[in-house]
Amino acid sequence: MRPNAFSNPGKFFRGNIHTHSNLSDGALSAAEVCRRYQNEGYDFLSLTEHFLGQYDYPIADTTPFQTENFMTILGAELHSGAMENGELWHILAVGLPKDFKPSNSPEFYPIIDQETGPQIAQRAVEAGAFVTIAHPEWSVMSEADAASITSAHAVEVYNHGSEVECDRGRGLHTADLLLSSGRKLSFIATDDAHFRTGNLDAFGGWVMVKAEENTPELILDALKTGANYSSTGPDFYDLTVEDHQICIKSSPVSAIIVQGAGCRTLSELGSDLTNVTLPFQWPDDAKWLRVTLIDKNGKKAWSNPIWR
Repeated sequence: MRPNAFSNPGKFFRGNIHTHSNLSDGALSAAEVCRRYQNEGYDFLSLTEHFLGQYDYPIADTTPFQTENFMTILGAELHSGAMENGELWHILAVGLPKDFKPSNSPEFYPIIDQETGPQIAQRAVEAGAFVTIAHPEWSVMSEADAASITSAHAVEVYNHGSEVECDRGRGLHTADLLLSSGRKLSFIATDDAHFRTGNLDAFGGWVMVKAEENTPELILDALKTGANYSSTGPDFYDLTVEDHQICIKSSPVSAIIVQGAGCRTLSELGSDLTNVTLPFQWPDDAKWLRVTLIDKNGKKAWSNPIWR
């Protein structure tokens, strides 16, 4: 079995799909944000402004900043309703149409008579967006809240801005619980950059998406079908799961870890690991697994979950 990120035709394109400009609470113009990502070698970007009344519900039109080698996708960070802890929902929606109907979300706090988080997420999916449960650790999101977004395609397992600003950038615990309940979700890593402290919250987490061309339609289709991996540094080159072994090819790393539900893991530790085959047999009760790469600098990459 080769996951479609490695079996699909095409090539990998590097992108960030959670970022802000001064159209909401970021420090830089949309044009400058796009310029910086292009200069860093990214293939695509989605500006996902806070979809709030105080910013006039922006869906940033970044098409003027596209070039032959740099593509943009419309998107927004949606907010509506309260989570169990009383905080406003944050839901990432990439691929929204320009005419997506605003919610009644005037500012950064929930009010009565709003759509719920699950309702606005469902509307975004119906409008064609790739929807992600955003920064669950930063939001101190309960498992019940995460499970309520039944239309989501993915969980944000790494948010660089949340990691560097408040040490709450992870989402793997939430993702693993949802997977173990049977939810077939994929992973994304992002920046959530605001550029209020230079580039410290930028260029730290990204998705590598497998597609035949770098177009919004093909990138979105690949994300929706899980043809991607997520990274803060290392690269996956190939991944196969067979009856008695797992084969991983990657950039040089010092740890390769295979894990699924529960606490059982399979790992190879060393230096400059690039082509590793591990003996493996699915446990009787196992339904899914995922692979983590860790390089010598502690940078990580995560495969999407692989289902039995």
